[in-house]
This record gives sequence, structure tokens and C-alpha cells, in this order.
Amino acid sequence: MQPRTPSITGVILAGGRSRRMQGRDKGLLLLNGRAMIEYVLATLGPQVDEVLISANRHLDDYGRFGRPVITDRIGDFAGPLAGMAAAIQNSKSDYILSVPCDSPWVPGDLAPRLLHRVQAEGASLGAAHDGRRLQPVFALIHRKLLPAMLAYLQSGERKLGLWIRQQQPALADFSDRPEAFFNINSPAELETAEAHLDDPLHPASSGLFGTPPPKQGDE
Repeated sequence: MQPRTPSITGVILAGGRSRRMQGRDKGLLLLNGRAMIEYVLATLGPQVDEVLISANRHLDDYGRFGRPVITDRIGDFAGPLAGMAAAIQNSKSDYILSVPCDSPWVPGDLAPRLLHRVQAEGASLGAAHDGRRLQPVFALIHRKLLPAMLAYLQSGERKLGLWIRQQQPALADFSDRPEAFFNINSPAELETAEAHLDDPLHPASSGLFGTPPPKQGDE
């Protein structure tokens, strides 16, 4: 009998305060005329069984993208780990796969590469590594780690990278495409992203990194 394929719920983390963006909700910012979260949805959706959007404001705006919107159960903007915990609490999947709302070029093979490393190493958590540094927000987390998440958050800790490292993660090597983890935190970075959308050497133009979602009415 073939082993059962693990189920995966994707969660797009959009629950932060966006201080460096002057408080503007990054997932809703327009990039070439489309909300940034639409790029993430277009690439993440085909890789997982379902997608949740983790948000703590503008819930109705996020709801128009046709995916369930969840909020943190730990208040006061407790950071990405709180959104990850909420995703586990709101799903029945074996794993959650987390990605940020402000990285429009999520790798199109993020889920299979992370799952391969997790299964190969017998780990409960996998995280992306771009060849230079850990990318802790791009993580595949087994639901059995929920108690460890909640204990960490309830202790007052908020640093995601520290918690990820404590779990001894399996690391998926993405040194072949470090640009995929470019995230947009400031108006200047948004301008940079806009400038590169049509650059053939930029991941935005490669099928490996997903393609811009079609506008309504596009052929």
C-alpha cells in the first residue's frame, strides 16, 4: 500500500502592522495594478489543499479573494508565529505551509521541496534557506508542533527565527533562486518590484516563481 500523501494547508501571513510601509496593509497594496496577495495566491494555491489568509485588519477586503480569513487568537499583533498557530487551529491538515503576503515571487515548488526534506530527515518542520540565510516565514510545520508554538507565545517570546531554530528544522536549499524570497517592506522596495516585473532576468518573469494572476476579463 502506498503511504498516504500528507495534507497541507497554505497560510498567507498578512496580520502585521506594516510599520515600514507607514501602516499600509501590504497584502492589499497594488503591484502592477493587482493586490500583492493575488500574486502569492496564484503560486501558492496549486501547491496545497486549501489556502487561509491570516489577517488582523481589513478582514472584508481580504475576504474578497475567496479564501477563508482567520485572525490571531493571541492579540496585540503577536507576530507571524501567532498567525501560523491560528492556521493550525483553523485547519485539519497534517501540515501548514506559511508564506508572507509581501513576497510576490513565492517559488512554485516550495511545498514539494520542503516536504521532501522533512520526510527525508524525519523532521516535524522544514524551512527554506536561500544559500545565505534562513527564511523562517517560508515554513512547512506539522500540526503536532502547535503546543510548542503556543507555549513559546504565551511565554512572551515573539521571535520567529529563534523558535524555528529550536525545532531543529530540515532545510530546503533554494540557493538556486534566492531572489524568490525578496519581500516588500517599504515604498522604495515596492518601486523596485514594479520596475522588475517585466525584467526577463527577474524571477517575476519565470514560471518557476509563478506568474501574475490574470485580471478579471483577461483572456
